[in-house]
Amino acid sequence: MATGRGWILQQHSLGLAWAAAAPQPLAPPALTSRSPPTSAAPPPGPDRGSFAVRLSKRSGIFAAMSAKVSETQNICIQRPYQKTFMKSKFCLCIESMPSEILLKIFSYLDAVSLLCIGCVNKRFYHLANDNVIWFKIYSSFFPPKRTNWKTKSVERTAVLLSHATIQDRESGYWKNEYIMKQIATGKTRIIQLLKPINPYTGLPLKTKEAIKTYSLSWVIVLKDRNGKEHVMEQVDISYNDTSITVFWYGTNWPCLDTLSTLELCGVTPLLLDQYKVPTKNEPRRRSLIAEFNLTNLTKVTTMIGSDMLVQLFRLNPGLLVGLWKKGNGIAFVTASLHHHQLIERSTLGSATIQYILPPHKPILDDVDPEYGLHGYQLHIDMHSGEQTYMCGTFRNLFCRKDYIRNGYLRLTVISLKNNSQHLPLAGKVGFFWRTDVFEGNVQNCYVMDVTLLDETEKPFWCFSAPVYMKLSSKASCLYDYMGHNYDLNYVDSEGKVHIELVWIEETKEYYIVNLVLYLSTEKVNRWFGTKY
Repeated sequence: MATGRGWILQQHSLGLAWAAAAPQPLAPPALTSRSPPTSAAPPPGPDRGSFAVRLSKRSGIFAAMSAKVSETQNICIQRPYQKTFMKSKFCLCIESMPSEILLKIFSYLDAVSLLCIGCVNKRFYHLANDNVIWFKIYSSFFPPKRTNWKTKSVERTAVLLSHATIQDRESGYWKNEYIMKQIATGKTRIIQLLKPINPYTGLPLKTKEAIKTYSLSWVIVLKDRNGKEHVMEQVDISYNDTSITVFWYGTNWPCLDTLSTLELCGVTPLLLDQYKVPTKNEPRRRSLIAEFNLTNLTKVTTMIGSDMLVQLFRLNPGLLVGLWKKGNGIAFVTASLHHHQLIERSTLGSATIQYILPPHKPILDDVDPEYGLHGYQLHIDMHSGEQTYMCGTFRNLFCRKDYIRNGYLRLTVISLKNNSQHLPLAGKVGFFWRTDVFEGNVQNCYVMDVTLLDETEKPFWCFSAPVYMKLSSKASCLYDYMGHNYDLNYVDSEGKVHIELVWIEETKEYYIVNLVLYLSTEKVNRWFGTKY
């Protein structure tokens, strides 16, 4: 056992000797090493000399080990300071690099990376606008068209591609040209997708494909009274026949009492690249769809329904805010967006200005004395989430001149007196909501989509909005149905919808017994060029 310990000490001493012989970059400070006690008397006998030799060797070993420990401590102490120094030196080198070297580095970046690096500081912004770099990117994505081999065309191409001509442009010229060309190419691609029309609804047939191709999403921007913005990204989306429903929920909602406005915006990537998946950090464009006032929300806005946890408040058009009953905080927000002009409204506006639809040019008809009063077609959906309660199409709707009263044209869709027209609502009617933790169902509430086409099958009045049924105060005049009567009413600037329903206790379902549309006379005259 002693022999083994002696051999280990010998090997350790040899290793320390080799380490001492190697060049050391750092000189360790002198530390007082604790020497072994020398007061002990050497053992008697002939081994006294060898004992002294062994004792001196061990003293040297202990001293070397102490020096090694001190060197290790010195290196450990200096290492974080060396890292900090190297890091600061590296940062200083990046900032102090010549512009020529930075331009060479930037020339290897793609368009999205160039736009992102231009947000670092002013110097990087000006360097990232270099026309030579952006002309290279522009030429790779949009190569020039082939021309005939003529002298004039060759000389013109040579002048166009010359370095001096590119640099003569103002800074960022080819960057703006590339961005505008990318946006125009994306719009052209979307227009091609929206060309096919669904004969059943009169709306574009491939709206869902266009949304995915455009990488279109929606955000809500909450602004407090100090001007601070809180951007909430969409969490989920539900696709329906004629509309989509977008959901926002989470735990990071700001306090409702401090908010002033809510903006609904469509968001698209600034540069469409079919080979890349869009992310939240890449440059994006906003298109303002609607703006709502949140001041005194619970006092000004009508509550359309509630359950044990939340209260629902509707902000026209189509926005629904769910508030917790305890604490009065925001639980979720949903937006019902009709397919009509949805892509245009979500992409062609700016962050502060809404997209204005092009004015409709009326087609005059002097032959028909009741022009604009007949030939209407209605497509109506009632749903909540993935549950559809009613979906129907009604054709050849008309209004006689005698029915024009109080500034409205009356279109009777389902007559109260005609039992054959009455329709049931399938399933348990309610508005399904969810958050990260809770979910629920507000009874007698759902989303209604209305698509009204004129006689040329062009969309005349379209909307998607949350609605609710309330118990009617009128006495029932129907003898074929025994149950409670409910009314549903929707009003906006272009018309009104009135629906009467009856609850059938035996079958546990609602029946629509009356459905009437009221169109604004001003809207009809402006659309058809008439003077009703």
